[in-house]
Amino acid sequence: MAMNISFGVVTITALYEKVYQSLKKDIKEGKYKPGDRIPSEKELSDIFEISRITSKRALGKLVEDGVVYRTQGKGTFVSEAGSNKTNLAHVRKPLFGLIMTTFDDSHSFRLISGIESASDEKCMVILKQTFGSAEKEENIIKELLDFGVDGLIIYPAQAEHYSSEILKMVVDQFPLVLIDRSFKGVAATAISTDNVQAAKLGMEHLFDLGHEHIGVLSPTTIATTTIEDRFAGIVQAFSERNVRVNRELWFTEIKSTLPTPEATCEQDIELIKTYLKAHTDITALFTIEYNIAKLAQKAIEQMGLRIPEDISILCFDEPENNWDSLTFTHLQQKAKTIGETAVRRLLEMINGDCSIEKVEFPACLVKGNSTCQSVKKHPLSK
Repeated sequence: MAMNISFGVVTITALYEKVYQSLKKDIKEGKYKPGDRIPSEKELSDIFEISRITSKRALGKLVEDGVVYRTQGKGTFVSEAGSNKTNLAHVRKPLFGLIMTTFDDSHSFRLISGIESASDEKCMVILKQTFGSAEKEENIIKELLDFGVDGLIIYPAQAEHYSSEILKMVVDQFPLVLIDRSFKGVAATAISTDNVQAAKLGMEHLFDLGHEHIGVLSPTTIATTTIEDRFAGIVQAFSERNVRVNRELWFTEIKSTLPTPEATCEQDIELIKTYLKAHTDITALFTIEYNIAKLAQKAIEQMGLRIPEDISILCFDEPENNWDSLTFTHLQQKAKTIGETAVRRLLEMINGDCSIEKVEFPACLVKGNSTCQSVKKHPLSK
């Protein structure tokens, strides 16, 4: 599903085109001769009173035309062939920055795999990690822009408070793609899973197995569009079955799976055990993330219960190489496709396509042996 949004195109285009045409004219008239260094992004931003992102776009267009070339750490220089576009010796591949919250889960690994695959022979990618810190994210964005990247792919650290640096890029139409999450009210291209559809699909599977009392486990921080949409899909599934949503069965205090953990796994396992003992009518758990499913598995096993005979578990994104005898029924996201699409859109952006798109890919249900027909109640029920 794609949505095109027009956002400040006329003003920004006029600004960077003005700088581009001015520099091209100076080169053509001999103000800057072959081999001469032309003003840097910072110098141009001071001269024309524009942002560095806008001046960067103007320089980028000159590079694409073959009029100038960049030498890392030294500056931008006029090509020997002047404005002759056939001088390709100095034309480098686009350089993109990829900012992730973490690299250590299967979903992130597949995203990175897709980005790497799509970038092969087309562009270079610098990989950075925020550990879920909005402050670190902002610093990395500044660092990569100063380094001279041509575009950014960002897996946002947060969704309720977006970085001022991201907003600047949106306003200046700097090539930017958000993956997995988006920002409400911000016109930026976002590539993600249709999380409403995915969660609804998972709940429908549990309903079809006869489960009525379904617990939901999620991280303590749910203020991301991803998790919000998953809860929306859960509620929608209940609504379409004319079943009342019992939010007392939702446990949203998992802290050990956050990018920067605020609790140990052992502490969360104890919390899940307490939660299950307090809700003995639960016959299935829908865990918002795979790592939470692993915590639930340990909690259930430590209580002497069986999966799935006593409690079924459904989650997102089980790793491909799972050698455990328990294989989770899960919702598989098209993470590699999301990564590939992000690179494709950035390449289109640096070639002049500034349209804003929201692209969502459906997830598919993969059945494992962690779910089965409901037994109505587990052995702790009285």
